[in-house]
Amino acid sequence: MPVHARAHVYQMSPYRPGKTPEQLMTELGLSELIKLSANENPLGASPRAMEAIVQHLNIIHRYPDGNCTVLRDALSEFHALPPDHFAFGNGSDELIHLFGIAYLEPSDELMMAHPSFVRYEASAQLNQATLKKIPLTPDLRHDLPAMANAITERTKLVYIANPNNPTGTIVFRSELEHFLERVPDHVLVILDEAYYEYVEHPDYPSGLDYVRSGRNVAVLRTFSKAYGLAGLRVGYAVARPEVLDPIERVREPFNVNTLAQVAAAAALDDTEHLERTRAFNRVGLEYLQSACERLGLRTIPSQANFLLIEVGCQCARLQQRLLQRGVLVRTGEAFGMPTYLRVNTGSPEQNERFIEALQDALRE
Repeated sequence: MPVHARAHVYQMSPYRPGKTPEQLMTELGLSELIKLSANENPLGASPRAMEAIVQHLNIIHRYPDGNCTVLRDALSEFHALPPDHFAFGNGSDELIHLFGIAYLEPSDELMMAHPSFVRYEASAQLNQATLKKIPLTPDLRHDLPAMANAITERTKLVYIANPNNPTGTIVFRSELEHFLERVPDHVLVILDEAYYEYVEHPDYPSGLDYVRSGRNVAVLRTFSKAYGLAGLRVGYAVARPEVLDPIERVREPFNVNTLAQVAAAAALDDTEHLERTRAFNRVGLEYLQSACERLGLRTIPSQANFLLIEVGCQCARLQQRLLQRGVLVRTGEAFGMPTYLRVNTGSPEQNERFIEALQDALRE
């Protein structure tokens, strides 16, 4: 008799990682492949972060600091919040996972926009909670009035990705404040600000302001995007201590490794590298938007480090044509947007290569 897991687990789709650039190059006979599919920082990690890693290689035989003390203190000073307002995860993905385990029961509801980051959905499925997906507005922004109207006495968690992935659109300050005024006390609003560092819009709200004012709000941030540490997997949550206490109870003791902790603390201190990253991204977005406009393609105004492009045909076929030309991008199929491509900003040379390949692929 075989041993079976919980029945609902088999209803979940496992994460299937794509092939590595090296595998794709070998299969397709390519000498070079430009990867613009994962919203990674084309400048790489901060030199200070890499130096910190080298300096701490001699202690990797020891277990990590389970309290993330150095990084906790650095973030506490950086954000002017007490140290007990932070919790850490193996990327913000793990924190989404932990919030589900800590807060959701089968009788609860998790609410999210659609399309948005797919890991929210997995959190609801894992914990057998009801998932509510609220469609984006016609201009692909969160419909906060509709989300507020959909809250019930069973609603426990509401996720708002700001900026949203895959659209790059944001929720404005007045919209968010009006929404929070309508949210009842039994609901925790989780603001996923993975792309916070890239935003330049003057009406963008920092979720930390609502943590400081005592709202039922938790904020997720990460070192994977603007800080260029995606391979180390370190993210953090910011909330009142009583909100984070359940997370500390269910997380693994050593969930953030030593090198990730010291690299993140060093990257946080490297403001010059972060400003270069922002400037690099700004130029890249402007180039991609104007180039797509010349090609007659609609783009969604983005405040992140990626651009959503409506290509007017099935994106899966177009993705393959681009891949044959040495450019890897993300299709919109996983988000229910089969005629869109999502491409992150690269170096100027990479951006130009992408546009050249896109123009050729559209003609094919």
